[in-house]
Amino acid sequence: MDEVFSTAHLPRAQRYDAWRGAICDHYVHVDVAATKPDDYKGFIREARFGEVTLTDILISEQVIKRNNRHISQLDKDCYYLQFLHSGNVTVLQRGNALVSNPARGALFYATEQYELHCAGQVRSFYLELPRDEFARRFTGDAIPVSRAFDATAGLGRIATEFVTMLATESGKLAEPTRAPLGDQLMDMLALTLQSADPEATGGDHSVRQARLRLVKLWIDEHIGDPELTLDRVAHENGISLRYLHQLFRQEEKSVSEWIWDRRLQLCYEAILKGEGRLLTAIAFDHGFNSSAHFSTLFRKKFGMSPRDLMRR
Repeated sequence: MDEVFSTAHLPRAQRYDAWRGAICDHYVHVDVAATKPDDYKGFIREARFGEVTLTDILISEQVIKRNNRHISQLDKDCYYLQFLHSGNVTVLQRGNALVSNPARGALFYATEQYELHCAGQVRSFYLELPRDEFARRFTGDAIPVSRAFDATAGLGRIATEFVTMLATESGKLAEPTRAPLGDQLMDMLALTLQSADPEATGGDHSVRQARLRLVKLWIDEHIGDPELTLDRVAHENGISLRYLHQLFRQEEKSVSEWIWDRRLQLCYEAILKGEGRLLTAIAFDHGFNSSAHFSTLFRKKFGMSPRDLMRR
């Protein structure tokens, strides 16, 4: 995904003002009040799939408000659909209060007044769905507004996994395939919302699944670091080492096994691209620090050497 803005490389004293100036005033047009403005962290990454925009967002605890002044500045009419990885967000719109969390997705209008009360640091995927295009997938006035759905079971889980895969693989998708994927995503989300139970809340297992997805995304972002340790993975994701191991029991493999397996898979895909890069460079870019170790693990997983694959 393309990075729109990040506070990561700014001095701490400048982060909050920079975030408000770049994001709140120009990118999304909202007012924001952070709980701890002197310790602000945030980023926005973006990928487009035809008329659908997918953003990966990290924000600190805050209250976000969009009023009529902001709405008059918008150049698009759309819905927002949020899938949270961590934190909790209460959506206030049309007199309704809607709680969203890692087990519960939420839909609301972008072009009507709303408030978002974000508890804790929030990491989430947001979808911008064009209002007319999305609405025509519903019959009559059936389109739900300010509506929650279970993101952990049935169509809700399928939609959540689809969005996660689009975010993870967006950089590998050719431009002609993006618009059809956006249309398919809107079809799936319409089916999900029409069949959703508004009282669905999800359980502890569902929250663990959502947290596992977030940890995997973080690992993917740092997979090229040969010094990536389990202690660092746990610390940077705000969990204990013990809980990290518990999360990966769902994978039926250890955290270390999953990381090495992921590195090998990414190397395999890089070799298949046939860009003429040296095998050693590919291995080192994905966290290996020994060519021999890379070749041994590669042959064990795929039944051939990296060089054999390159020749093919």
